[in-house]
Amino acid sequence: MKPPRIVLVTGPTAVGKSSFALALAEQIAGEIVSVDSVQLYRHLDIGTAKPSAEARARVPHHLVDVLDPDEKSNVADFAEMAHAAIAEVHARGKPVVAVGGTNLYVRVLVRGIFDAPPPDEALRARHRAIADERGNEHLHAMLADVDPELAERIHPNDVVRVSRGLEVFDLTGKPLSVHQREHRFATPNYDALELALVRPREELYDRIDRRVDAMMEAGLLDEYRHLVDDLGYARDLDALQSLGYRHMGMHVFDGVDLDEAVRLMKRDTRRFAKQQLSWLRSEEGVRWARAPLVAGPEVVADVEAFLGGEHPALEWTHDTDGAACRHE
Repeated sequence: MKPPRIVLVTGPTAVGKSSFALALAEQIAGEIVSVDSVQLYRHLDIGTAKPSAEARARVPHHLVDVLDPDEKSNVADFAEMAHAAIAEVHARGKPVVAVGGTNLYVRVLVRGIFDAPPPDEALRARHRAIADERGNEHLHAMLADVDPELAERIHPNDVVRVSRGLEVFDLTGKPLSVHQREHRFATPNYDALELALVRPREELYDRIDRRVDAMMEAGLLDEYRHLVDDLGYARDLDALQSLGYRHMGMHVFDGVDLDEAVRLMKRDTRRFAKQQLSWLRSEEGVRWARAPLVAGPEVVADVEAFLGGEHPALEWTHDTDGAACRHE
């Protein structure tokens, strides 16, 4: 049996994924499944650029506001929820537009998860101790020694994923990136049309800076204070260590000047965008499209043809060697 077809809209943060996916889903009478590891959480609205109430009224959204900030969740949990949501949408005869920039979640959604070894709490405790004593950068350098490909895709402050990479190498003797690459040959869960939006680097970075400014003006600091002061959530929760919230914590708890926290937020978001692009370049079958991409008649016709079982040329997209992709 052939796997069901879905559309995936990916790309770096602030490139314009959500607006395009919303317009496309509206045009094809589809529903959106969020592939974002932080939009899952309630109360984290501004810092996640969560779809507005107006957007959700226009097109049904799934996997947004489904967990409390202190609920544990991993990529396997996400995949289970996403498969259920997609099956439910397809059962009603609606197409699915999955959208998000959490690239690991995108990969696992389509390809599944390799049979990884179970967590080893002793190894994880050792990694946490190293990070506490010698810094996150040192732990990240340890990962780079044994799995440089994976280290390139993970920020040094993402200690959980850095630790998992080291853990898998210690337990299997093989880099996690190699396991993931070998797993690509498995039968996919979906036949996915993956559209990765891209903009020239300076344009993307300007959009990132303006988005951070807009988040601050919209009340990101107040949202963070509400989470920790009024709702009582701990600073070290995974959800509150994500971009933006981590930086507000630096200001609230560590005394970092607010302007400096905002500067670091912009810098780290630009770095994250660069990592997202590096990851996408290593993925097979990605079709690159220059943003802003309009969900006009040609685009909609090609997408509907794909969902109907055809393989359209999609001449409005670029491949990874296209001119629009040289500027990232």
